[in-house]
Amino acid sequence: MRLISEAQVQAHLTPARRPAQLAALRESFLHFARGQAAVLARSRAALAQAPGAPMVSAMGAVLPDLLGTKVYATLSGKFQFIVNLFDTATGLPLATVEANELTRVRTSLTTALAVDALSRPDVKVLGVFGSGVQARAHVEALLSVRRFERVMLCARTDAAAIAARWSTEFGVPVEAVEAARVATDAEVIATCTRSTEPLFDGALVRPGTLVCAVGSSKPIARELDDTLLARAAAVVVEWKTAAQAEAGELVRAAPGVIAAERLKELGELLVAEHRPSASDIVVYKSVGIGLEDVALAALVWRGEQADASASGAQA
Repeated sequence: MRLISEAQVQAHLTPARRPAQLAALRESFLHFARGQAAVLARSRAALAQAPGAPMVSAMGAVLPDLLGTKVYATLSGKFQFIVNLFDTATGLPLATVEANELTRVRTSLTTALAVDALSRPDVKVLGVFGSGVQARAHVEALLSVRRFERVMLCARTDAAAIAARWSTEFGVPVEAVEAARVATDAEVIATCTRSTEPLFDGALVRPGTLVCAVGSSKPIARELDDTLLARAAAVVVEWKTAAQAEAGELVRAAPGVIAAERLKELGELLVAEHRPSASDIVVYKSVGIGLEDVALAALVWRGEQADASASGAQA
């Protein structure tokens, strides 16, 4: 069994290798939708009486050739992640993968997969709420699937400075704006905050917009209001079981706001090759599921195996 370090993970999950990463995620969702994969729901346990509330969480998935669990510690709001991989044929452990970078990448790349499947090909304006690790990761990932001509950033602190830095880093104009302008003008919106209340008025969002809410997997938190959810032609989630337990948008929605027939899983839409109409408002709500972690950890493990084989051949 191998230990794969953060440095090795980073070497395999570079922006240059985005197509392979997106393909691995897509394949895992297709397997899941076809009944060829299974997902282990997230479980948490905490010492609520202790300082910083130490918590352990676990989730996982079974893919056709690999299975794995993601385990992570939370202490004072900070996380440490690992993924353990096993061979489905023998049951033997294959690797333990340090997974902080993997978690950062998998969240934004799954959103990119959703954007590629659910947004219009000609979208030009991306709106982002938040300025932390996931907000930046989402700008990077979404620029890999759509040719956005500008980005609008709504952040509570240092928005102008962050916008200037991102403009230089990503080679696309980034402007710091108010929430209402993002809601009104953006064609794809990504909300990457820890907000417990809606960030903008859903009535402002124009037809044809894709709104991706990725900020939290806690049922007390929500970034989108009932107005937007009621207007959406579809509310797309990774896995209904997880979303209905963890997504504040679903848990806190008023009765009847999200009709059962409008709640869809990403995998089923990928299998059907479904693309919304140009006038549809679509909401994608992510809470993160173990399928994504295991798919990317498996990609990294295979890359390490290939590198080891190549080194052996050269020797």
